[in-house]
Parts: sequence; structure tokens; C-alpha cells
Amino acid sequence: MGKHLVHSLIADKHDVTIATRGITPDDFSCSVKRVIIDRSSSDSIRNVLSESKYDVVYDNLVYCSNDVKVILDNLTCEKYIFLSSTAVYDKHHDIREDEYNPSRKSLVWCNRYDFPYDEAKRQAECAIAHEYPHIKYIAARFPFVLGIDDYTKRLYFYIENILNKKPMFIDNYENQMSFVRSDEAGKFLAFLAACTFNGAINGASEQTISIKEIADYVKVKTGKSAIISSKGNEAPYNGEKEYSINTNLSKSLGFSFTPLKNWIFELIDYYIKSANS
Repeated sequence: MGKHLVHSLIADKHDVTIATRGITPDDFSCSVKRVIIDRSSSDSIRNVLSESKYDVVYDNLVYCSNDVKVILDNLTCEKYIFLSSTAVYDKHHDIREDEYNPSRKSLVWCNRYDFPYDEAKRQAECAIAHEYPHIKYIAARFPFVLGIDDYTKRLYFYIENILNKKPMFIDNYENQMSFVRSDEAGKFLAFLAACTFNGAINGASEQTISIKEIADYVKVKTGKSAIISSKGNEAPYNGEKEYSINTNLSKSLGFSFTPLKNWIFELIDYYIKSANS
């Protein structure tokens, strides 16, 4: 979603600087400034960014409390917007933001692999809430992100295995789950730049879908059925409970997400074509 965020910020006439390792090419041409940093190094961030002051800093690589610390101890900004996750919740239907309040949880300074993903993300939110109360912040809580640019290929796993008639071990076949489209996630993040809101906010497509519904669609399109077996390839969304994400807060601020079933089947068609080729 990072590239979609930058394109949206450019379209909104913001003065954008991107901070990366300088390895992956981008298509922003002369529309942005570029700096090269090591995200994990306090010295690198301090040497490159400490002399600049930013209205908004977007941090797409926050996994733990130490990730927050290394940024906010070494640069100056008016607002800090970072990617959190709906993994911070004990998932169920209609999850609202107030169901996880980092101010009520004890802070533990940790690295990415000191805790499971969900707890490390909770600690990232704890860091900003406990240690940097003077900085305005937004923690954008997203579910799994989907799009043709999804490098994880988690949704693609299901389509590819169905088309190749490979057994899959799926432990939540009929569970309804939430997702968000990568380009819309980027637009939402850009939208937050001008918001006076402070705190955590959910971002997710309207509606939910199950792996069964996805497999049924693939069967209609290709005639091939999913093969479910306890000895099959373990599916990437295993362990996810049935849940949905409430986005009334984002709506109240003026941003509405597209219904999931308005776009996900087109994405599945793309994956079917990719797998067949």
C-alpha cells in the first residue's frame, strides 16, 4: 500500500519525501524527494533526518515498540501515522476501536520477534501511547491487505492450489473474514494526513468473505474444486477466527470503504489468469 499512499499524497499536492533503503526503484519520477536510511538504525535515522521537521511522518514498517522508539527519538514531526493491525483485537464480529486501548496495557520495550505478531503490534501502540503523549498520532488498524501488488501471495495460494489440484489444510474454511484493498488502504492513509483525529482507527472494506466462497467462485469459473485434507499444504489464513471490522469511525471522518464483493472477484479472476499462465 506504500506506493498507493505516495501517489495519493502527490495527487493531494503534498510535499513528499520518501525514506527507503534505496534498493527498489519507484515510479514517482521528480514528484518526491528521496533519502536513504536504515530503518532499524538510530544512527542512520538521526544522521539523515534529525535536521528536518515534518508535518506528518508515515511509518509503514512498525512491528514492535522499539520500531516506534527508533523513529520518534531521532526525528521531529507534528503527526505520526503508522500501520498497526486488526491483529491487536480478540477477533469477533463488528470489532470497534475501543476494544483495544494501549493506554491501559503495560509497555514492554521489545523487538519484532520477541513476541508473536499480534502482541508485538500491541506493544507498538503502547509505545506511542505511553512514551510520546506530546505527539499527535494515528494507528491505522488494517486486516489482511489484498491487491495485484500483494507480495505475500496469500490469497493467490488458494487459487493456485485449487487450479493445480493440490490438497490444502484449511482450518477455517467457512469463517467470514475482513480484508482491505491495497490501493484503498493507501488512499485512506493519505486522507488521514489532514484529519485532526488522534488515536487508533480501523480501515477495512465493507463486507466479509470466507475461503469457501472464494473456492466456490473459482469452481464456477474453472470447474475445479478445492481439495481439503489434513495432510495438505497449510493455508496462510489458518487460525483466523470469524470476524468483521466496524468502520463507522472512518465514515464519521468522511472516508467510506468500497464493499469487498465489488472488487475481490475481479482480483480472483486476475489470479486465475496468472496461475493458468
